[in-house]
Amino acid sequence: MGSFIILDLILLALCTWAAFYFARKHKKNMHKEGWMYLYKTSFGIKVIDQIAKKYRSFLLPLQYVIITSGYFLMISMFSLLIKTLLIYITQSSDAPLAKVPAVFPLIPYFPQLFNLDSVFPPFYFFYFIVAIAIVAIAHEAAHGIIARLNNVRIKTTGVAFLGPFLGAFVEQDDKQMNKAPVKAQLAILAAGTFANVVMSVLFGIILIVFFALAFQSSGFIFDQYAFSIINTSDITSVANASIPGYLALTLGNTTKFVNASGSAYLEQGVLVYAYDDAPAFRAQLARTIIAIDNQPMTSYQALSTALTNAQPNETSTVTTLTTEGIEETKTVTFQERNGKAYLGIASMPYQSKGLIGRWYNFITLVKNPSIYYTSSLPGAQFIYDLLWWIVIINMLVALFNMFPAGMLDGGRFLYLTVLGLTNSKKLAHASFALCTYILYGVVIVMMLKWVWVIIS
Repeated sequence: MGSFIILDLILLALCTWAAFYFARKHKKNMHKEGWMYLYKTSFGIKVIDQIAKKYRSFLLPLQYVIITSGYFLMISMFSLLIKTLLIYITQSSDAPLAKVPAVFPLIPYFPQLFNLDSVFPPFYFFYFIVAIAIVAIAHEAAHGIIARLNNVRIKTTGVAFLGPFLGAFVEQDDKQMNKAPVKAQLAILAAGTFANVVMSVLFGIILIVFFALAFQSSGFIFDQYAFSIINTSDITSVANASIPGYLALTLGNTTKFVNASGSAYLEQGVLVYAYDDAPAFRAQLARTIIAIDNQPMTSYQALSTALTNAQPNETSTVTTLTTEGIEETKTVTFQERNGKAYLGIASMPYQSKGLIGRWYNFITLVKNPSIYYTSSLPGAQFIYDLLWWIVIINMLVALFNMFPAGMLDGGRFLYLTVLGLTNSKKLAHASFALCTYILYGVVIVMMLKWVWVIIS
């Protein structure tokens, strides 16, 4: 994979150079709008016209679905923004995402830059350029098709340059757009995000089928050694454990273990997490269990069956896979717990509400995070990660663009909605401005929290 990263970085350098070279060569044809430079063409306009005419009978009623999806995405994004704010400002400074800027462009290699490899799959430049191309083409083409469906002329299409970042655009005739019925304008505005949702679902299906055909379960991943919450006022003694890096705590007849780096928390009346004196912890088993007594552990059910069939105080060999991909086989003697063999591991299933939470729960049905998967197909993991990013980025773009603020599609969408309901431009503008200030306020608070984490 190291050689691929070199090739990927070369591709990044070449594409960046090509973008700057193209922009410089066509400098006279560039149009500055805000922070961006637009290279305008007529490429694709005829295709957009043809699609709008050919599928008119299908697209006209589809507009109601598109508008409904716009409202759903807008409400979901507003709710997600508030939940993200609460999570971000209340999370521990040691949390993986705490040191990630609250506002940061989705750039290649950001998991590596912020040590988030355990949270996100690799994000190579190749993934970035493929995913962004799919997102931009689907988004802008949908805007254009629904615009032409409502007889709004497409003036130009083209490429947008924002430094080394590229995007696509479809420029409609604003005068015709503003004269169109409110329903038509709402459909045009929501069309792009609806297309991204469709792309997310489409590639999600491809992801499911590919994963089912290419991968098979080869191990079980547990989240943590068995632990309990203790009150440090109950500790009778503290000593260095036989396991390097840990302290042994005595609580009456019970022994618990904590990481030595957390010794500062061992004060009277403080609640701390402490590992049980269990076989898995004693053996320092790696988190991926491949086999027990040479029997494959390909699921939680397989592990549960193996422990049910084992006897307390029985000795077995446990084969695990380290984070470096090295197999280790250790001898473990099971303890007794409620008359059964006890290994001392814990799995904590993740469940969440909300749009993103439900989407994550759906993804886990495809690839269970508690299962270690392998594939005999060369490059299977590379393809899977690419599809994963295409699915996620399309969904994120759909959500973000429908937030009712700023220059986003959702801003104009909210304005037209309030205007249509109240027939008051003043109230419509006030609603739009309020949501914009909320977005800015949330961003400022989250960035202040990030700065505080960095400097503290």
